[in-house]
This record gives sequence, structure tokens and C-alpha cells, in this order.
Amino acid sequence: MTGFVSFVSSGPGDPDLLTLAAVKRLQMADAVLFDDLSSGPILEHAKQGADLVGVGKRAGRASPKQDHVSRLLVDYASTGQHVVRLKSGDAGIFGRLEEEITALRAAGIKYEIIPGVTAASAAAAAAGIPLTRRLTARRVQFLTGADVTGDLPEGLNWAALADAQATTVVYMGKRTCGVLAVNLQAHGMAADTPVLLAQNISKPDQSLTRGTLGTLAQMVEAAGDDGPALILIGPLAESA
Repeated sequence: MTGFVSFVSSGPGDPDLLTLAAVKRLQMADAVLFDDLSSGPILEHAKQGADLVGVGKRAGRASPKQDHVSRLLVDYASTGQHVVRLKSGDAGIFGRLEEEITALRAAGIKYEIIPGVTAASAAAAAAGIPLTRRLTARRVQFLTGADVTGDLPEGLNWAALADAQATTVVYMGKRTCGVLAVNLQAHGMAADTPVLLAQNISKPDQSLTRGTLGTLAQMVEAAGDDGPALILIGPLAESA
């Protein structure tokens, strides 16, 4: 009998931000393969006796290869188990979800996706700001600051990213923020464009630091390696 995989979005870390659907799947699962940022109190919702397997990836640390994670999913589900793949934030945003889905499809294993609160929404809420404004922030764009090599992705649409009337949210961008800031300014974005550095969002040690595009690299350097961070760039980032 073939099992089933639920891709469950755990949100940014606060278990209160889990959806009811996420909690139900955790309570049903025979095995939970979880990201580092989905550990801690969130795992307290897992069914007693479930296998809990850490498969998270963190920059600069030893991490399981993606092929290994996909293989684990297939192996667990092939034994007939209900597997939860617990992903931080929203599973569909920079979580390598498609690669794991591809492995399941190749093995003939069915799955579902449970959406969740992405870090961008949680960061804006923590800062007391919206992500959009009718006239001056009419769209939101999400960018990963790191490709598979850890560098800023190539072939970016710099004209779109430098749009002064957009809210740009950069995930995993601490290591490449200096290069990003230089390129944005080279493509017309003003150095005094507001920036918000949000770290450890929704957790007890969360921090919010405001500055400008011109000071972004210094802000990140001063913050140090203080956990996962998100960078918001645009007119709303300066709001109190």
C-alpha cells in the first residue's frame, strides 16, 4: 500500500501562526520530516510516536542534500505511511517544493499542499505595516537572495526590482545584500529608499531594524549572524 505526503507550511516559527489544517495533518502523521525553522514548539503538535526527522538546510552549515530529502520522502511514503513534510513559512515560496513533488510524482505517490503564513506577511505584521499601498506601493515582489551556490541569482530583472513603487521582499539575502544594494542603485533606485531588516520573525527574539538602501550592508553586518532574516525594500519600510 502506497502512503501519502502532506506538504505542510509551518509559518515563520510561532506555533500560533499554524493553520488548523497544518495542526490536523501533524496530528495524523506517522512521520514528520521537518526544516530547522519548523522545529521546537511546532513539533509538539505531532502525533505521539511519530518519527521526527530533521532535514533542514541552513547557510554555512552541514545540511542534507536535496536528493537525500526527496529520497527519504519516497522511502517513507512507499511503506504506506502518512508523511508530513514540514516546511518553514509557506511551502511554495523558496522552499524547493517542486523538486520534492517531482520525486513523488515519479514514484507514483500522491500528495497535498497545505499553505501557510510566509515570512513576508509575518514581518510586515510585526512591523505594523501593510505590504501594499494604493498609490505608492502597488505591487509586491519576492526575491531569493541566494541561488544554489549561495550567490545572488543571475539574470535578474533589475528594472523591475528597482521599481520605487513596489515593495520588494528579499529572502535569504544577508550574504548578498551588499551586491544587491549596489545593483539596485545602479539601476536607478535611490540610496535613501527605506529598508527594513527583520530577523527571527514571530519568535521571542525577533528584531526589526530600519535604515536605507545605502546603509543596508552595514545594517546586516552590525546585526551579525542572528538567525534567519528578511529584507523589505520600498516606501512602506519606513513606516512607524
